Amino acid sequence: MISRRDAFCTLGAAGAVATLPATIGTAAAGPVAPTGGTPGYRRGFDNQRVADLGDGRFLNPLMAGDHPDPTILKDGRDYYMTFSTFDSYPGLVIWHSRDLVNWTPRTAALTTNIGAVWAPELTKHKGRYYLYIPTKNPTTSWVIWADHIDGPWSEPIDLKLPDHIDPGHAVGEDGSRWLFLSGGDRIRLSDDGLKTVGKVEHVYDPWRYPDTWDVEGFSPEGPKVTRRGDWFYLVTAVGGTAGPPTGHMVIAARSRSIHGPWEHHPGNPIVRTTSLGEKWWSRGHATLIEGPDGSWWSVYHGYENGYWTLGRQALLDPVEWTPDGWFRMTGGDLSQPIAKPKGGQAVRHGQALSDDFAKLALGTKWNFFRPTPQDRARVRVDRGALLLDGKGKAPSDGAPLLLIAGDTGYRFECDVEIAPGGTAGLILFYDDKLYCGLGFDEKRFVTHQYGIERGRPANPHGARMRMRVTNDRHIVSFHTSGDDGRTWNRFDRGMEVSGYHHNVRGGFLMLRPGLYSAGSGTARFRDFRFTAL
Repeated sequence: MISRRDAFCTLGAAGAVATLPATIGTAAAGPVAPTGGTPGYRRGFDNQRVADLGDGRFLNPLMAGDHPDPTILKDGRDYYMTFSTFDSYPGLVIWHSRDLVNWTPRTAALTTNIGAVWAPELTKHKGRYYLYIPTKNPTTSWVIWADHIDGPWSEPIDLKLPDHIDPGHAVGEDGSRWLFLSGGDRIRLSDDGLKTVGKVEHVYDPWRYPDTWDVEGFSPEGPKVTRRGDWFYLVTAVGGTAGPPTGHMVIAARSRSIHGPWEHHPGNPIVRTTSLGEKWWSRGHATLIEGPDGSWWSVYHGYENGYWTLGRQALLDPVEWTPDGWFRMTGGDLSQPIAKPKGGQAVRHGQALSDDFAKLALGTKWNFFRPTPQDRARVRVDRGALLLDGKGKAPSDGAPLLLIAGDTGYRFECDVEIAPGGTAGLILFYDDKLYCGLGFDEKRFVTHQYGIERGRPANPHGARMRMRVTNDRHIVSFHTSGDDGRTWNRFDRGMEVSGYHHNVRGGFLMLRPGLYSAGSGTARFRDFRFTAL
């Protein structure tokens, strides 16, 4: 597989037969009992796992599911964080916390489609918030700004940086503003932070790992600069983002000036997966952050062992400063509970993915995949129903609506009604070339697998039915009901989806549950229910 930096620079089934009762196994609402020595999670909205164990400890992931390339800002007592959102729009959801462990969504900062968003940078300077946003297609970096974290956020301004990704904002000892970039480069910013000054310059040669290590490629990226005391600390990712689980890693350097020279951390790499038996693979892209009690922490991402399909999940690692002015991570492989930072105040973590469609949670919950400017007008809510106008012939060309689900097993169901000439259904979607699911028109089902149509058995329910998708640790089954969920028919097409991920398809995405509407007319979705298993 190619690295993120290289990618930037090179720019038929039988009918249903079984009838089942309405309730098919209800997941427990409390903590899951430990198995095999692994601690259990507490459960939150829709039985989703949450990091906070409720006893003064937390268990990674900090943010379950696809929350890659975390950028985090401390703003007084508040913390704000956002992540790469790639082709999902509205994008760049701003999450809020006061204890570093529990997070709630606030708003989606990016509504104009400027391309696939990779590794943004959230910062605040002289009372104003900025988001520096690298994109692919086109390859450049942008900036948006706001005077309040909840917006309104400005329209994107193109900074015209076609050869770099991962801008990291820094302010020098002389007050100068900079973007540190992939490859050990940087460029100066204007005082207002809205344009670049001069040319890109190379300022740092990252530490290099032994050539015997299994990595994806050197790929220095994700530079994050933190000033503490008399030192500037530059934290970088090398080794490639995916590929071999031992590849992605965190390295560090320091300087007494923003202008260098940069001294390598004597303990590099300071984070790296070294064994295929570890719970978290490909750990990297770290930022240092001060906790509410003055302790220090690092937020970065990693893949969960065996679940590349969930994308890169956000992780929290405690940091210890050493007498020589360096730091080290102390969380080990992050498989065990860790004491929470003290002094903060918990908000309720996460959000319900179930939706009664009383309002349209577009951006904070639902996102379009690779929409055009016209797609926003396709969706609306009306009297407890989500109305989605048909587009294209299939999920591949129809800009479906998707969620981020962070559990290894879950099910979701919805009442779906189509208009004449329409097709709609429920899907598990990686991208427009790789997805699966079940849809229907007035006479026939349509089965999707591997991103292609696989069969069209007869539809006994007509233009309206209740549908259910279960993804239980990559084993997928479908059920349909013609009597509003009182009885269910198991659809005669099962699937296994463990290969629906980046190391097969590329793109750095995750397998996401969602809704699609194709053909003519408008589909109505009612009473969407999500349950983690």
